Amino acid sequence: MANFHLSPGQIDEYNEAGVIVLPSLLDGQTVQSLNETIDALVEDALERGDETILELEPELQDGAVVARRVYDPVERHQAFMDLCADARLLDAVESLLGPDIGLHHSKLNMKPAQVGSAVQWHQDLAYFPHTNDSLVTALIYLDDANLENGCLQVVPGLHRSYLDHHDEAGRFSGLITDSAFEGTDSLARALPGSAGSVILMHCLLPHSSLPNHSSSARRTLIFEYRASDALPILYSTRAAGTEEKARLLRGSPAQFARLAGPPPRIPHLDNNKSLYQLQEETQADKKSGE
Repeated sequence: MANFHLSPGQIDEYNEAGVIVLPSLLDGQTVQSLNETIDALVEDALERGDETILELEPELQDGAVVARRVYDPVERHQAFMDLCADARLLDAVESLLGPDIGLHHSKLNMKPAQVGSAVQWHQDLAYFPHTNDSLVTALIYLDDANLENGCLQVVPGLHRSYLDHHDEAGRFSGLITDSAFEGTDSLARALPGSAGSVILMHCLLPHSSLPNHSSSARRTLIFEYRASDALPILYSTRAAGTEEKARLLRGSPAQFARLAGPPPRIPHLDNNKSLYQLQEETQADKKSGE
């Protein structure tokens, strides 16, 4: 059986930078099959106007509505369930989290050509704090990704503490507002990659992506993995819904929660708003106040 565990050097790189890129981990046939599945899923959801599956871009593409996110793809088709448990991913994740691995949640960011939304600087774990920070985000490029179509950007090394994501009124903004982050985006590193490349990113690493004004789409499938002893500490309607879909993928369930890592700030979330909506409202409020 093939072994896809990370090398000691790759683990050191991840621990130091908070991120590692695995070029072309998935083969072209797998990527093509996933994209065909996505096309059929999105077309069906658009025809039915099913907003429980899709979030739409606020701008039209050539006069037509287009999706910017597919919610919970693992719940939508077996192909995504099979991939999140694929040894090519789980072996690499096991190198970082240990043998007991669960899936916290999944999503698919579409970033369509011409109108793909930007994602502002944020930390994933700020949205869903856990008892420890043993969570890894796997971002899978399903198209060739570059700066022009909005590839991922990160600030390497800033993954050891929580940064504030609240405005002056205490409202969760969906983006980093912490003064300690000011100026650090100049250290941003773009992470382009060919279709099938996988990025493993620490859950506290600041990241963002530019809007897509190019003629090429940039689909990114995202799986949030966690050690089985990392358990959510935020209770909300959204958190409860996410936890219903979480599942153990490898190893054994934990008997105890492990308390470790930097102390999290509990976000004051609006349960009905996505990351995109929170960030867009924050940006609009900022502009209106200038």
